[in-house]
Amino acid sequence: MNKKLVSILAVAVLGMGGCTNMTPTQQGALSGAAIGAGAGAGISALSGGNAGVGALLGGALGGVGGALYGHEQEKPKYRRTY
Repeated sequence: MNKKLVSILAVAVLGMGGCTNMTPTQQGALSGAAIGAGAGAGISALSGGNAGVGALLGGALGGVGGALYGHEQEKPKYRRTY
């Protein structure tokens, strides 16, 4: 059990290091997909459905939504000066 926990933590730490050079669109897509998959699996499991299908649909929708949000964050902001 202890070896399993250490290996999971090592993979998580190494996986986070790969996210440092991502654009806001990529970060939004990844975050949205992760949050959507977790929420979809949880809601499906609680409602008596298939948690795998819920995770798949939630991850897809969350990824698209997160990518759209991140893309909007990348756009330059123009201010009007009068």
